[in-house]
Amino acid sequence: MKIIQLDIDGYRSLKNISWKPGDLNVIIGPNGSGKSNLLRFLELIAVSSQGRLGKFVQTFGGMDALLWDGKAEKIEWTLRTSPIEQGRSMQRDSMTYRAEMARLGAGSFYRIQHELLANYYRVESRQSDQPFKFLERFGPTAKIFDENEHGLVAPEESVPDEETLLSIASGPFLANQYITRFQQNLSSWSIYHDVHVNKDALIRQPVVTRSERTVDSDGQNLIAVLHTLYSEDRDFKKDVNYAMRTAFGEDFDELVFPPAADQKVQLRVRWKSLKREQSAADLSDGTLRFLFLLTVLASPSPARLIAIDEPEVGLHPSMLPIVAEYAVDAAIRTQVILTTHSPQFLDSFRDASMTTTVTKWKDGETVLRTLSGDELEYWLKEYSLGSLQQSGELEEMG
Repeated sequence: MKIIQLDIDGYRSLKNISWKPGDLNVIIGPNGSGKSNLLRFLELIAVSSQGRLGKFVQTFGGMDALLWDGKAEKIEWTLRTSPIEQGRSMQRDSMTYRAEMARLGAGSFYRIQHELLANYYRVESRQSDQPFKFLERFGPTAKIFDENEHGLVAPEESVPDEETLLSIASGPFLANQYITRFQQNLSSWSIYHDVHVNKDALIRQPVVTRSERTVDSDGQNLIAVLHTLYSEDRDFKKDVNYAMRTAFGEDFDELVFPPAADQKVQLRVRWKSLKREQSAADLSDGTLRFLFLLTVLASPSPARLIAIDEPEVGLHPSMLPIVAEYAVDAAIRTQVILTTHSPQFLDSFRDASMTTTVTKWKDGETVLRTLSGDELEYWLKEYSLGSLQQSGELEEMG
């Protein structure tokens, strides 16, 4: 299930935008133009499906801090996705999810005012102006529909003001499994912003032995995920070893996970030229970030959407083509969204089929423009993608 179109109104600098991403997406633009806001909004959608929207809003200072210019009255979005199940018709089985967060008074409180999960294809066949609904909500009044569109009204006291109906209307016993699958897809989105790799970060420390296959949004469970996948999946191990040897040469041998105290394992890197393995605590920031990116992008079962803010941070330029190669491969299995300021990283995608989106700050709001293939190809005949960005001409095209 991938995003076909996302419309956002009233969120921070995203006053009114419409975006149609592809499988592999690179977003560029100057500082302060709204790239990170777009990724934060994807995170908002994900946490809203998990029942953590209230905590998310509180973390960022309340509703007032999230509204455009502090004066918009609501935040709303319309998300159109490809079918939940593979093999379905894109036109017939696409899903539309709408939600509205209404501001309460002049403060930082809000409530979910409207919510709708529906399929619009069936409108014509039913000779009706109403879509086929899976769930619908107006304030505390909420209704869930089964697969025959028979409605079940939820008790008002069971519908929280600050959390979406989608987050509570799913489960194995729900009559309409489309709702459950849609919710599970959204909640699995992985949005990565600042991954801390400082010397005291948890990402460097031994972890309790457990099976984990998805890197958390803060990246701090990296060792647990690496241990699981590197030990159990031969193809993943082969991919990571190949990338490490490409980046560091044939001196790289392998990753090892020796036991530590209290049923914990640690990460060490074995080099052919050294007798002693190098621990995660001693790895450079760049090496640790590189392993993080490899783990996210080479995962055999990636999140339904992967978004990474400025993956080039802390990496040597020679590593960027490797990261780009793995991002291209990951986009075959899931939807990948990357923001970047790096001309070298952009140049690494020169031969890839991708969607390039330019963000621009204009009259107090973010403006998005997705460059068409023909338009971008014209410029690439004379310039590399990276040199276009470096000169500012690519951003001017936005």
